[in-house]
Amino acid sequence: MITLDSIDFLEGSRILITGGTGSLGRKLTQTLLTGCQSTVVVVFSRDEFKQYQMQQTLMPEHQQRVRFMIGDVRDKERLYRALKGVDYVIHAAALKQVPAAEYNPFEFVKTNIMGGQNVICAAIDRKVKKVVALSTDKASEPINFYGATKLCSDKLFIAGSAYASGSGTRMAVVRYGNVVGSRGSVVPFFLEHRKRGFLPITDFRMTRFWITIEQGAAMVLNALREMQGQETYVPRIPSMRMTDLARTIAANCELREVGVRPGEKLHETMIPRDAGHRAIAFDDHFVLLPDFPTPVEEYYRSIGGLFMPRGFSYSSDTNDDWLSDDGLFRLIAGLDLPEAREWLRESELEFHANRENHTLRAAVG
Repeated sequence: MITLDSIDFLEGSRILITGGTGSLGRKLTQTLLTGCQSTVVVVFSRDEFKQYQMQQTLMPEHQQRVRFMIGDVRDKERLYRALKGVDYVIHAAALKQVPAAEYNPFEFVKTNIMGGQNVICAAIDRKVKKVVALSTDKASEPINFYGATKLCSDKLFIAGSAYASGSGTRMAVVRYGNVVGSRGSVVPFFLEHRKRGFLPITDFRMTRFWITIEQGAAMVLNALREMQGQETYVPRIPSMRMTDLARTIAANCELREVGVRPGEKLHETMIPRDAGHRAIAFDDHFVLLPDFPTPVEEYYRSIGGLFMPRGFSYSSDTNDDWLSDDGLFRLIAGLDLPEAREWLRESELEFHANRENHTLRAAVG
């Protein structure tokens, strides 16, 4: 179970979050503002309306500790300005839609690769202490263009610590899969689509890793604390079958297999087999070391990490941790979504109706 370590080390610091108006950026900002009394958060993003919306949700006592800066990671000069006085960077900005990447590849290169390079160079020149870049399972053995751009980005940040040389800036990557309930994810889609009487499943064999937004934020901040530089953090999280999710959300709906979309995998892999021998296991996460020799390896040996054997892989279909039906129910019920709250109310009404009907039958019988 991923839980948040102490974030006292961030007290009094200035933290910039690129793509800070996204689901993870908002959760990180909330966590930092409530967990630290003097930390300043700089939200760096392109959308002025999302910044306005986010600003309206801030508690009055927190508003003076958030700085909103409109900017794009493609704009190196703007990044230099934004990073003045910044101690830590969480790089979450990216273009992410798989089909859009296939049709607009140049734009994804500009944001995900060149934008990442801009963050690296600006952070080094501004003498930022640590940078954590957000990755995705799609960067592991990528079969679509989005995943390919994120793999390039990951490798840039892994090499960034060496590129920083004597500046002291250290960089690492955090990789995870689907965030339950995030914008565009399957749970809100299923919750809304169930009203039509059927749920489309791309393939009945499909499995996915699942992580909550709270766990994702905790993973990033824990990595920011622990990182030595050049490593990739991968959370140890449960898998689920898409058919199990569909039946939990809408037991009475028909499930229709519609076929895998272009660039989509049946199962998610976060540590590929060819890289498994560079993985180090801890209770709630793996640390993946880079291809090249690094002194960081000795640090992880010294704190008791379990080095995995050659041929190890971490994939959603071979995972040894699976969400039960009850776990799925509690996961969906705990989401802060209007659709989830409506679904929970209807589920509770259906449960009570079935129980009363059963009691009535027993009395009559």
